[in-house]
Amino acid sequence: MLLEPSLYSINSILILDSEGKRILAKYYDSSFPSVKLQLEFESKLFKKTSKTNGAEITLLDGATCVYRNVGDLYFYVVGDANENELLLVSALQCLYDSVSQALKRSVEKKTLMDNLDLIFLIVDELCHNGILLESDATALVSRVGARTDDIPLGEQTVAQISLFTISSLWMYL
Repeated sequence: MLLEPSLYSINSILILDSEGKRILAKYYDSSFPSVKLQLEFESKLFKKTSKTNGAEITLLDGATCVYRNVGDLYFYVVGDANENELLLVSALQCLYDSVSQALKRSVEKKTLMDNLDLIFLIVDELCHNGILLESDATALVSRVGARTDDIPLGEQTVAQISLFTISSLWMYL
């Protein structure tokens, strides 16, 4: 069966803690119309992924789920069963890299909770109504206004480097 291509490729973005409790959840379609169904799905997803070692992709309830475990956090990007896994992995990588840059490489539950407003902005800039908007973490972080002073020079955009250079020159004048 040939399916029509669609821009709406992401069904949900989730961040769960080490106990499987929701920290952040954005659902972009009606696969799970109630909070109860969403929590049940998240619980099943966590149970399935927390027992695996190194796997980054799984199928659950007709959905393709890519995930990453970092310390006490689990990052998930969920799409349809027939969705391109590389696109989902790209979204997941951008999400993690953006959060890592915004939190100054301290990706842990406490730091994430202290900056939850920034994390919601990152997710909103990453994906809108299921459409992946950005895959460059540095551009995404600069757009949400996170301070990037500690980001290595090689990972900064030309605009960030120019702004830093200009502000440094003004200090000497």
